[in-house]
Amino acid sequence: MDKQAKKILLDVARRNIEAVVKQEPVSLSPIDHPDLQGEQGVFVTLKTHGQLRGCIGCFTSDIPLYQLVSEMAISSATEDPRFEFNRIKLSELEQLEIEISVLSPLKQIKNPLDFELGKHGIFIRKGSRTGCFLPQVALETGWSKEEFLSHCCSSKAGLASDAWKREDVEIYTFTAEILEEKQE
Repeated sequence: MDKQAKKILLDVARRNIEAVVKQEPVSLSPIDHPDLQGEQGVFVTLKTHGQLRGCIGCFTSDIPLYQLVSEMAISSATEDPRFEFNRIKLSELEQLEIEISVLSPLKQIKNPLDFELGKHGIFIRKGSRTGCFLPQVALETGWSKEEFLSHCCSSKAGLASDAWKREDVEIYTFTAEILEEKQE
């Protein structure tokens, strides 16, 4: 993705988050940049002073990337259940750090350890229970592959921490192009 496309996506996310936090109308004009027309998954992560304040995304889309970024940015600011009683406040907007992870398609792996920490994210599914970690989580936590899988099972999918070892659990990997605002 070129530099201009990255800047456009970060601007879309920032403008829409600010509008929704300020309780102003959210608007999104069509964007014709070719890098932003793809129908791919995305996660939008919000932090203040390095502390998580929201993270919502999806792996597939039937709308252009720029529209999905807009939707996920708004959802991250207003719908992350972990922050139901502590939504982003007006006073946080200046310090709010926005990170957009544009995702590759999911690829199922048979060997649960067949991925590279820091390069691949994981998505785990057993029945209706699912959980995922973005690739950067491995770098932020310093976990081993086994710990990465175990934490995803227990804290994200609501499964036993060793569920990743079972044959009836599906494990997928993906990569992410990460876009971040640089604080001046």
